[in-house]
Amino acid sequence: MPEITITPARRGDLPAAADVLAEAFEADPVLAAIVPTPGRRRTRLAHLFHGMLAAGAFTTGTVDLARDGDGSILGVAVWEGPDARHGALGRLVGQAPHFVRALGWRGIPRALSLFSHLERQRPDSPHWYLAEVGVTARARGRGVGGRLLSTHLDALDAMRQSAYLESSTPVNRRLYRRLGFEEVRPITGVPGARPMGMLRHPVTHRA
Repeated sequence: MPEITITPARRGDLPAAADVLAEAFEADPVLAAIVPTPGRRRTRLAHLFHGMLAAGAFTTGTVDLARDGDGSILGVAVWEGPDARHGALGRLVGQAPHFVRALGWRGIPRALSLFSHLERQRPDSPHWYLAEVGVTARARGRGVGGRLLSTHLDALDAMRQSAYLESSTPVNRRLYRRLGFEEVRPITGVPGARPMGMLRHPVTHRA
């Protein structure tokens, strides 16, 4: 089996990374509340993720890519840094063409309202935010998601920094609990979904 490598994305990687996330999140209940059109959801999600990556984690944190031996992208982990909220509006405006293609003008207020609602549930203390992690269908069962997550979580442990995420499904929550995340509270007010906020404090690794 070809070895999987984890590397930070370059700007030119963002369209392909967005396509991987669109495939992975096509049936996600939270994203369905933001992009409700079933027929073209994957295409619209690709535009949405491209805008979000460029305005968020690529600028303020890291977009980690899992690559196969041939260089193709198997998975993506999107981490926004602790200071990502500062200047976020200006960065989002800069990616407006992607958001209009994804949501239409009428859908933008709905998406902003939902994202603002999720943001208000986040801890007040400094933390890295796992915005998304997704893998392609052909990579499932190969441990790609776990590799992506553990790579950055190990770095956060070394920096003594916390991590936070919202999990949409019980299956995903089991994975996150194995990685040290603890359930904080269920998040209400998301149409068709009840995500769980989860927080992970840094772990001290013993030799």
